[in-house]
Amino acid sequence: MVVIDDKLVGSVHAGGMDDDIGFPDPQVPPRATRRRFPAEYKARILAEYERLPDGDKGALLRREGLYSSLISEWRKKAAAGATEGLSAKRGRRGADPKDRQIARLEAENQRLRRELATRDRVIEVQGKVSALLEELSRSADTGERLKP
Repeated sequence: MVVIDDKLVGSVHAGGMDDDIGFPDPQVPPRATRRRFPAEYKARILAEYERLPDGDKGALLRREGLYSSLISEWRKKAAAGATEGLSAKRGRRGADPKDRQIARLEAENQRLRRELATRDRVIEVQGKVSALLEELSRSADTGERLKP
């Protein structure tokens, strides 16, 4: 019988191997990471892969822990631009700095337009207040009453 943490899990078959059954470690690594391959490694593996006969190519992939899809992808990149193609990063490209600057300038332009519109309204109101005060002043000098 196998006991784990004082609980009966099961029994060992008669005539089986040892009574000491090894369980795999249930612990998962704290964080999975994506493997990264330098351009030199990719070029070396591609060259070795191309030299091998068909039967041995799978052994190379198993030994290195690679998939045939990676080899296909590396071939395309190598054909596109030799070492530069192999060292190109996967995934989405970052935004173009010019596009970021254009977006920033457009946002600043909109902000300045709003400020200008606000200032125009303030100047318009100040003009109306000034005209009203001037009319009040004239009517006070002449003694006339303003019409409602």
